[in-house]
Amino acid sequence: MNPTNSTDSLVPARAKLILAMTIFGTIGIFVRYIPLPSSVIACVRGFVGVAFLLLVTFLRKSKISWKDIKKNLVLLVISGAFIGINWILLFESYRYTTVATATLCYYMAPIFVTIASPFILKEKLTFKKGLCVLTALLGMVFVSGIVGTSSLQINVPGILCGVGAVLFYACVILLNKHIKDISSYDMTMTQLLMAAVVILPYALITTDVSAISLDMKAFICLLIVGIIHTGFAYMIYFSSISSLKAQTVAIFSYIDPVIAIILSALLLKEEMGIFGVIGAVLILGSTLFNEINLKKK
Repeated sequence: MNPTNSTDSLVPARAKLILAMTIFGTIGIFVRYIPLPSSVIACVRGFVGVAFLLLVTFLRKSKISWKDIKKNLVLLVISGAFIGINWILLFESYRYTTVATATLCYYMAPIFVTIASPFILKEKLTFKKGLCVLTALLGMVFVSGIVGTSSLQINVPGILCGVGAVLFYACVILLNKHIKDISSYDMTMTQLLMAAVVILPYALITTDVSAISLDMKAFICLLIVGIIHTGFAYMIYFSSISSLKAQTVAIFSYIDPVIAIILSALLLKEEMGIFGVIGAVLILGSTLFNEINLKKK
């Protein structure tokens, strides 16, 4: 069904997408209250998310296409590993810098994809895309705290972890373009499982399991990150984008960083400063402009 022809089909899909992006925008708040290494949080997130999706599959009495998964297994394993590394770096960025700054770094992903696309996807780098790249990079300079004398100080580890997370996420986006003939549901579930499996050895080697201790608040936050921010959010996200236009999805995706910035200021009392605000506008504005098609139909 064409999504533009049915209001009844559009409204639920848009509502689910808004809910998914709102949930994604709150993850940094919950991670802040989990006193565990980022690798452990990422590993638990993957396994709990997969368990939730398998439960949904069982309740729906739907089938997993093992044939499609096997056909794309190599790319699914690599992209899943990159997702796991991406999670670790993002959570580390949350610890070193503000949630707002980490999230803004994360939203540089479309810019990195744009830079890499002429070399990997053989796509032409237009003047518009080049301008968006330069604008977003300028915004990154403002957000990093290099410019101005705001109360924010340059946090090199936090910025580097945020940029590292973006690079691996951009690689996932590029790899996913080569994954064919598989449902988004099967692809997501496999990638989450691969992410958790790849992270597990690293988490076990670098973490003293016997020293892990969680109070009830941290344990609940960990479950919420696994079930709500991973299993549930990914499920409604992919079920919504299948019936919406790509441009609509791109526009609504900016709910995520807006929510993250607002909550970091209200709940965590994290200050951005005037230059941070300017940087946020430049990054979000350039990535949004980059994804909007200005040509009339």
